[in-house]
This record gives sequence, structure tokens and C-alpha cells, in this order.
Amino acid sequence: MPEAVSTTNFDTDSFPQLKNDLYLRAARGEATERAPVWCMRQAGRYLPEFRAIRVENEFFNVCRTPVQPLRRYAGLLDAAIIFSDILVIPQAMGMEVQMVPGKGPHFPSPLRSPADMADFSVDRSLDYVYKAITNTRHALQGQCPLLGFVGAPWTLMAYMVEGGGSKTFALAKSFLLQHRESAHELLGRLADVAARFLVGQVRAGAQALQVFESWAGELGPQDFDEFSLPYLEADCLRMARTYAIEALAAETLFDVISLDWTRSGGGRSVVLQGNLDPTVLFAEPERCAASLAPPATIANLGHGMMPTHDPNHLQVFLEAVHESSQALRN
Repeated sequence: MPEAVSTTNFDTDSFPQLKNDLYLRAARGEATERAPVWCMRQAGRYLPEFRAIRVENEFFNVCRTPVQPLRRYAGLLDAAIIFSDILVIPQAMGMEVQMVPGKGPHFPSPLRSPADMADFSVDRSLDYVYKAITNTRHALQGQCPLLGFVGAPWTLMAYMVEGGGSKTFALAKSFLLQHRESAHELLGRLADVAARFLVGQVRAGAQALQVFESWAGELGPQDFDEFSLPYLEADCLRMARTYAIEALAAETLFDVISLDWTRSGGGRSVVLQGNLDPTVLFAEPERCAASLAPPATIANLGHGMMPTHDPNHLQVFLEAVHESSQALRN
């Protein structure tokens, strides 16, 4: 297989000094003076600033134009995450991906059989992601750490076979069962590209990495152990489902396990991130403030920000996390 991603020698020696390392210390399991807080998809679609950019730009062009909300929530966020998408990897591997308004991702020519894998090659550079990371790291001026991210192999494969999102993932799961050898070959290719992509992000300036195994819950425990966990381990990725938490915590090098709002931790002592139900942010501000997630080392949502969330409600939640941490210290 050709070199999966190229990594330009970016000027990373002159990054501003980090002023707030709360998130990094918490992720390492160190004691912190308060719980750090950030929110998945905090850099995107619920923000008026983002929607204004999207009016005149196709989605994947926006991925080449970093957007970040730290100015709006000054002093309240302990991590920034680069604006990108997990499907830049299938794009780099030569597949066409469209972002259809009101529908989401769409692959005009999905993978439906092993024969469709024959022409795979990494023919697009991901340097634009690295440049965005480096530029954003400088623009942050050390306010907080910058996170990079990637999609996990099974989740990427599910999109590539289904041709987009799905309620049943019948096509993707059928591929696993009917073409086991080819499925493992594809997952291995994706793991290789993802691992190199993660390395490239770190070299470009990412200070922590989040990996999204969004569709792990579509696999039963045995299929998870065969088709997800080995490739998560290969990329040193993280995800969370009840039957997976103990295995991930005990058998891998994961520093943090992200939880949704229906799960609690298990296994050995491990740093937990999450797990507020995002729909709580539709409530009145007083309810937002009163609905902090169950205790977790890193405060976050159990899923991403939604397009119709009121940015002011997020601010109330962020302020409540700070106030709660202050109350615990007192």
C-alpha cells in the first residue's frame, strides 16, 4: 500500500506557550482543581458564525477553513477541536463524498462488494488538515489544548458500504458476515490510513486525539471483538459502549473513555469523558444549569451539539460546570 498520508514539515517549534493545560492533566489521570469542559461539535453547525460561512461554501470547503468558538465562550472552554469530518479519509482513498443538506453524507458509488475495493489508493493529500491544525494552534495563543480527531475503521467502513447513514446498517453488517476476509482487509487499510493520519495531526500540532467509533453500538459483543476492537487497538483509538468499556479500559492503551448519556463506567479506574444528554440544552437556561452530567473527569456531552441548539444555553451549561467545580472546592 502506498504511503497513506503525507506530512509536511510544519513550523511547530514556535507554538505559543500553553496557558491552560487542565484538559491534558485530567486526561492523564492527574488531579485537577476543577473538571475541564468542552463539547463535541462545539466548532460547528449550531453557531451563527458557522452557518454564515456555510451559506457560501460547500461543506468540505469549510473543512479547509477552520472555525472555532473560543471567542464566543471566552474563558469557559478547556479544549478546542479542529473543524473537519471523519469522512476525509474515504475521500483521501479516492471515494466521492457529498454532504447533502438535510440528509447528511452521501457516497454516489458506495462499496457493495469486494470487487469495489480494487481501485483503492490514497490519491488525495490530507495536508490541508495538518495546515488547519498548525494555523489554529497558533491562533489559539495557548488558550487551551487543540484536539485532532479521526473516524474509527468500522464506522468509516459502515458509511462507505451503506453510502451514508442508516437505521439498520444491514448492508454494512452483511458485508462483514458474507465477505469476512475482504472486510478485514478493508478495516486494515482504514486502520493504516487512520493511524498515519493521527501521527500527521500530532506532528502538525494536535495535543490530544479523539477517535469516533460512532456505529460500534450496531455490533453485538462478538462482532465488536472481531471487527472493531482490534482496529481500535491498532490505532490507539477510543470509544464507549457498555460491553466494550471494560475491554477497552483493561486491554488497551486508551487514556480516556467517552460515554453517552445512557452508560456508566466499568473496568479498571479510567478517565471518563461525558455524558450529558445533548437534548438537555433545549431546556430553559435554569434547567440547563441544573442538569450537569453524572460525575466524570472531563465534562462533555454524550454526543455532539445539534444544529438547533441555542448557543446561549451552551454558555449557561459551561458556566454551570465552572460554578459546580468551584462549589466542590469550597
